[in-house]
Amino acid sequence: MPVSRLPKALGLLTEALHTPTFPSSEIERLVRNRLDEIPLEMANPGRRAARQLAQELFPASARLSRPRGGTEDTVARIDAVGVRAFYQAHVRPGGATAVVVGDLTGVDLDAVLAGTLGGWTGDAAEPVPMPPVTPAGAGRVVIVDRPGAVQTQLLIGRTGPDRHDRVWPALVLGTYCLGGTLTSRLDRVLREEKGYTYGVRAAQRVLRSPAPHAAGRAMGVSVLAISGSVDTASTGPALDDLWKVLRTLAAEGLTETERDTAVQNLVGSAPLRYETAVSVAGTLADQVEQHLPDNYQAELYARLAETGTVEATAAVVAAFPENHLLTILVGDTSQIKAPVQALGIGEVGVVTA
Repeated sequence: MPVSRLPKALGLLTEALHTPTFPSSEIERLVRNRLDEIPLEMANPGRRAARQLAQELFPASARLSRPRGGTEDTVARIDAVGVRAFYQAHVRPGGATAVVVGDLTGVDLDAVLAGTLGGWTGDAAEPVPMPPVTPAGAGRVVIVDRPGAVQTQLLIGRTGPDRHDRVWPALVLGTYCLGGTLTSRLDRVLREEKGYTYGVRAAQRVLRSPAPHAAGRAMGVSVLAISGSVDTASTGPALDDLWKVLRTLAAEGLTETERDTAVQNLVGSAPLRYETAVSVAGTLADQVEQHLPDNYQAELYARLAETGTVEATAAVVAAFPENHLLTILVGDTSQIKAPVQALGIGEVGVVTA
């Protein structure tokens, strides 16, 4: 909002937080909308692969094993009474942080916050229990069968650390070298040399990051993943070459050129990411959610610039060990199962789409 309207806007926000109504008609409309969205998401190969990966990585009892937006069964049971109860139990000022970004010259922000959000009161919320996550064992393959599919969606992943782990900067750098851009190893081999795909990416995504000093703190969890799509006939050869890339990386390591290019792209272009207030606010909000210090992002860029090739290689090789990866394939089982089994990258199972 314009800075001149900040007090009024925060006043409205405070009213919404303090006395929400959650009318039944609105909840019912949102439930219908969500139920309409879920089949469309499941028809998308990338979304379907992500859902299967979560189901395979985490036990059924863990919230992480289920879609953030719910399933058809869980969404259908939502009503206004349940929403109000959830809000009262979990949305409390004691667990909230206000992130305000903009040109605040001449604005007494402390006074504005005290007169608005400062009036939002309530008891502290109980912490949500977070059971530990057990890393996956031997590598295996799960095919989500889509008869007649002309392409295969690939999603190869495992669990990893969160941003509190000291290896995180090296992991970010090494993963970027592996599959973060058009010049990465995976793209160079699978797209440019072999023509299997329009692009393959490797990335890491933090799923949860409990407070580092909380009693009985569970470890933070991220998902480390390689994703892309290839034509059905190229599924076996593409996976074969992908595993060759991983083996070569483990045997020979990253090059200085790869490391320097990654640092230039990640650190050199960083100021462009923070040209708008909303991008700065989003980054700070992520840091709050993950219990990171306010200067975390600046420190991360400094550490990326200092990370050497050997350290980045060790991190990415540990992140994607060839014998401990879970491979999800959304495609035509009759066409891809035999070639994939012949690769020996893990036991192959099949589920329906």
